Amino acid sequence: MTGIPASAAGGHAPASMRRPARLWNIANILTMVRLLLVPGFVLLMLHNGGHDPVWRSFAWAAFAVAMITDLFDGHLARMYNLVTDFGKIADPIADKAIMGAALICLSGLGDLPWWVTGLILFREIGITLMRFWVIKHGVIPASRGGKMKTLAQGVAVGMYVLMLTGPLATARFWVMAVAVALTVLTGLDYVRQAVVLRRAGLAAQLERAGRDAVR
Repeated sequence: MTGIPASAAGGHAPASMRRPARLWNIANILTMVRLLLVPGFVLLMLHNGGHDPVWRSFAWAAFAVAMITDLFDGHLARMYNLVTDFGKIADPIADKAIMGAALICLSGLGDLPWWVTGLILFREIGITLMRFWVIKHGVIPASRGGKMKTLAQGVAVGMYVLMLTGPLATARFWVMAVAVALTVLTGLDYVRQAVVLRRAGLAAQLERAGRDAVR
């Protein structure tokens, strides 16, 4: 927001200039929907023993809706100036909650090795904590590899939620393999960026302290 009324701007201002970023906006509502889908997804996933193809299809639908809302809420927030403190906190929590719930359910049902779930969750939680570790020195932007990782994870987990057989069951193994590889590679790259960013930040602090000491 610029704080300039539309009438003073000499015409019709964009929608992002006319309305403030209120808490209950479409971006935050989509984030809340994603959070509310998590317990519903778990119930659908585990219903009737967790191996009923029909209920697993319903669970896949809930997971797909959550992934789709993830694509739109951040985009809408930036496009229409709907970014709020709530959204900054809730959006990554919602992302990790639905993915973590799916992975834990799949491993609990014996459909996915626990080491895969542990590796992905360790990476996601670790990168989040690392961002906070270096936030005073700067922000680590989302990379193209990170976006590819998110897409690969979503597709792979979605294929495992569905009880596929035959060639599709073989295909999902390789999609998950790609997702795991991207998870590791992008995680290492984020660690590298964090170390470089922190070293640069500390060097800048020392330089400023030296100048202050000379004065």
